[in-house]
Amino acid sequence: MAKEKMVKIRLPLIKGAESQEKFVAVNGRRFKIKRGVTVEVPECVAEVIRHSEEQEYVAEELMTAAEDKNEENK
Repeated sequence: MAKEKMVKIRLPLIKGAESQEKFVAVNGRRFKIKRGVTVEVPECVAEVIRHSEEQEYVAEELMTAAEDKNEENK
């Protein structure tokens, strides 16, 4: 079996968060990644995190646009 490609990532700390860890599951494998520390993870885990962050950004943009539209209609 070929060795999995590993990449280094560092997740930012979240001020005021209860936990400074992020849980990620890929193909039945689970990972607990500590924020604020550079760690090596399989490339697929980094990809899942990247996609998750992109979707969080899109959701935030949509919520802001909806709130702005709501304010305009008042």
